[in-house]
Amino acid sequence: MSVRPFIVAIDGPAGAGKSTVSKVLARRLEFALVDTGAIYRCVALKARREGLAFDDDAKLGELLGRVHVSFQVVGEDNHVFLDGEDVSVEIRTPENSMAASQVSSRPVVRAGLLSLQRRLALETAKGAILEGRDIGTVVFPDADAKFFLEANPEIRARRRYEELFQKGVERSLEDVLADQIKRDQDDASRAVAPLKPAEDAIRLDSSVLPLSEVVQRLEQEILSRMSKR
Repeated sequence: MSVRPFIVAIDGPAGAGKSTVSKVLARRLEFALVDTGAIYRCVALKARREGLAFDDDAKLGELLGRVHVSFQVVGEDNHVFLDGEDVSVEIRTPENSMAASQVSSRPVVRAGLLSLQRRLALETAKGAILEGRDIGTVVFPDADAKFFLEANPEIRARRRYEELFQKGVERSLEDVLADQIKRDQDDASRAVAPLKPAEDAIRLDSSVLPLSEVVQRLEQEILSRMSKR
């Protein structure tokens, strides 16, 4: 009987450090990295390009059958491809981030992408790290290790502002914070798979912790659990 790949769930709001921590952990552990948030962002981008309403469940459901998402690690970055096109930057603009929040609230979208997210993880040889907002509660409630990263809202907004600035996106810190507050509210209050830590998730506040310490704490817990399988 084959052993299932070791599944790590890392959830949390935007700017809590999920993406950076997940990338470093995946590289150190030689695990696959599945950015589930990027998958929803790709759906939102395709819907925007086709002029679809974000509450048109029938058309969104049809669109899911035409969305092809893949990942490729290039250097330090996990590039995201939509239908063969590298959309790593475009899916993370403020406009698409808000669209992704709306699209991801639709039950038809979440149900349609659930099997894809699980398959991408279970097809890996050794293990997979999945980052998102409902990994430990919905996508992989049976994950081998669950973490929920948090951080002060102002610090999260500052991180997002710096990220956008480095990508050439001009936004004021005030606007970034306002968008973040709106998305936090939408993610936490949606009827389907709201943002919340799993009951058995290890919660970690990354507000003042350096990246290295966050990674080390998660890595130690993962290695400890892997040794007991």
